[in-house]
Amino acid sequence: MTENELEIVLKEPLVPVEEYLAAGVHIGTQQKSKDMKRFIYRVRGDGLYILDIRETDERIKTAAKFLSQFDPSQILVVTSRQYGQFPARKFAETVGGMAMTGRFIPGLLTNQNLNGYLEPEVVVVTDPIGDAQVIKEAVQAGVPIVALCDTNNMTSFVDLVIPTNNKGRKALSMIYYLLTKEMLRIRGISTTLTLEDFETEF
Repeated sequence: MTENELEIVLKEPLVPVEEYLAAGVHIGTQQKSKDMKRFIYRVRGDGLYILDIRETDERIKTAAKFLSQFDPSQILVVTSRQYGQFPARKFAETVGGMAMTGRFIPGLLTNQNLNGYLEPEVVVVTDPIGDAQVIKEAVQAGVPIVALCDTNNMTSFVDLVIPTNNKGRKALSMIYYLLTKEMLRIRGISTTLTLEDFETEF
């Protein structure tokens, strides 16, 4: 293991701990918010906060179960983060949802006169900081929010937190891949998708 201090035993993990570690899912930032404190495993010597992979694994399962209650076409995934765009689109395309990547046009969830106005039943955001406008509008529209949250995120308006590194390319690919795979499993759909299918070519 790269993080030898992470002596973690996961109950039926979605992928082996080593794969989570290799993708850097557990690597947080040098800031921690009071909201994310309970998901933090420890602080590293270089000041980086390390997320508890057990929580991440459990929360992906919970989020997949939660999202599976909705009509897939009513799930909107949003990301302004460059590294989140490809895996978020792949997630939406595979589960049959909607994706909005890049700049979010204010009013898309609240202004019915706006071209492209959307009425999703649930929203998945990649980063509560970068996707703050979406969260604000989802709250106004009464739409539940699932969010990928790093150690520095505030989660007051988030209904379901998936604690993860939400900045790294590999970490984002891993989270969206596992969320997709788990949702398909719940729906009884077998898939040949692999993690590589969610990784952008750079």
